[in-house]
Amino acid sequence: MTSPTDLASLLCSRLCHDMLSPVGALSNGLELLAEEQDPEMRAKCVELLEQSAKISTDKLKFFRLAFGAAGGFGEAVPVEEAHDVIAALASDAKEVTLNWAITEKTLPKPAIKVMLNLAQIALDALIRGGTMDIGAELREGNVEIVVRANGARIAFDETIGRALQNEIGAGELTSRTAAAHMIAMLAEECGGGLQYKLTDEALVMGAVIPQPAGMIG
Repeated sequence: MTSPTDLASLLCSRLCHDMLSPVGALSNGLELLAEEQDPEMRAKCVELLEQSAKISTDKLKFFRLAFGAAGGFGEAVPVEEAHDVIAALASDAKEVTLNWAITEKTLPKPAIKVMLNLAQIALDALIRGGTMDIGAELREGNVEIVVRANGARIAFDETIGRALQNEIGAGELTSRTAAAHMIAMLAEECGGGLQYKLTDEALVMGAVIPQPAGMIG
């Protein structure tokens, strides 16, 4: 069984890996800007700096909501917050169209964390662009979530699939699979579960997360 310390370390490794590229681009851009004298090239440097700063900010907002205590310490989180961070990541990924089908104003925090991490997995799978469909609804005391990635090529590591179903071996847990393992544990603790189906054209992931007793009614 994975210890909380090991899981936290792997999640931190994932965060650092994802932040390295945009932060490195910021550093390189600043160096170029300091040396460049041509006005047109300086303008391009500033444009690249702005782009890298936006990507860095978007990723930090995502990690804060997906892994941290963003949204406060209550049981519910505004769905708009989740939409904004997912839409920003989809925009940064380029050639990814986001289709959003959630009418609820708030959802339980565990459901939000699961949805965000499934969305990140879907984005990672769309290496040549495509569409990402996200839906969620309250039904009979549960939050039912569906995230679908559809594109010309789907890149999905089956190890992540096993992690989503809490079937991963101890030696297979890495920074790539840590987030999937985390939400599988979270779903299980809530009395719910995750599932996925992979075809040549699409990756479909689903979750059922029971609502906390205080939110039913």
